[in-house]
Amino acid sequence: MKNYSYVGISFIILVFGIWSVPKIVDKFTNKGLSYILDTNKEIKKVPNFKFFNQDNLQITNEHYKGKVYVVEFFFTTCPSICPIMNRNMVKIQDEFYGNPNLGMASFTIDPNTDTPEVLKDYATSYKITNPNWHLLTGDKEKIYELANIGFNLFVGEDSEFEGGFEHSGFFALIDQEGFIRCRIDENENPIIYYNGLEDDGIQMIKEDIKLLL
Repeated sequence: MKNYSYVGISFIILVFGIWSVPKIVDKFTNKGLSYILDTNKEIKKVPNFKFFNQDNLQITNEHYKGKVYVVEFFFTTCPSICPIMNRNMVKIQDEFYGNPNLGMASFTIDPNTDTPEVLKDYATSYKITNPNWHLLTGDKEKIYELANIGFNLFVGEDSEFEGGFEHSGFFALIDQEGFIRCRIDENENPIIYYNGLEDDGIQMIKEDIKLLL
């Protein structure tokens, strides 16, 4: 029950985050997927970032240029939704295994604990083998800014939550040019992010990755 409560609260937070994105860009679609506008009414792009991965190598957004990639925010000691999210990320990895045009980015929201060495052990335990899947750590304020403002995916520190942190269980999909992409459902409602906890969400993101590749 705790897991579902955690997810529910995170979902509510995420919805408020989505409301800060003014609208979906209906007239600009490519490969069946839409873009979103930021608060300046420009097509929303992933901000520049620079962090260290599980091999202690500096990784920036430029490393993903020309690749379709999936983004999540997690932490290694998370006792609730993160294991589900990362098992599903592994499913995405395995679906496109060997494709050099797919990347993945997992940003820790607990960088004080999640050093490159800790992330390396975590990657090994989850059988993370895609060379373009980077588990990223670095300055906490910059990670939180990237999540909360860059992606509108809420993250925060809260001692009342299991593990001491709260975050959504959603994945973001980024195209080769660094734009956040989304799909429109059968009722013409935007699905900006993909549910990383449910099979339906994983199936949708797999389908949309194939559209972009």
